[in-house]
Amino acid sequence: MPQTHPATAPAPAPPAPPTALSLDERLVLANTVMTERLDEAAVAYEVNTAHIPIEPVDLDDVPTVPLTPTLQPPTPYPTPVAALLQRAHHRLLTGGWCTGALVDEDGAHCMLGAIRIEARNDSGLEADATAVVLDAIRRKFGDGVDSVPSFNDAHRSGRVPMRILDQAADLANARGL
Repeated sequence: MPQTHPATAPAPAPPAPPTALSLDERLVLANTVMTERLDEAAVAYEVNTAHIPIEPVDLDDVPTVPLTPTLQPPTPYPTPVAALLQRAHHRLLTGGWCTGALVDEDGAHCMLGAIRIEARNDSGLEADATAVVLDAIRRKFGDGVDSVPSFNDAHRSGRVPMRILDQAADLANARGL
């Protein structure tokens, strides 16, 4: 019998050389790897710090100082009460805020003290400005606030009172006062 050779299978083709990744493909790959690493780090951080008690920070009580104390006030509002409140806000921002007195020994003013000094002896303008400030306070904090001085003295820093003066200036301008 003739000898038959088993059929020889063709040799497998050599693997194709790897093609270089494009820049976009490399960026996607790097982003995927970094996202995975960041997710693992976030989990590790949460596990490692879970036992540490945390008290939330009230950002209203964080003291801030103006970057430029000689900052000129913005263009004044066209209405007299709004312009007065804007000047009072600027006075507190640059001259300092105090509690318990219209003006303290360092020359800082409370909200009412700043309004009074900026009203320049115009009691009607001062009364209108104080009424708008009280309205702005009550809009934000409810009707439980009796007066501008009591609101001012209830705070440990001038951040909230100054913000209220700024909001009251906007309110007075919107009302045409």
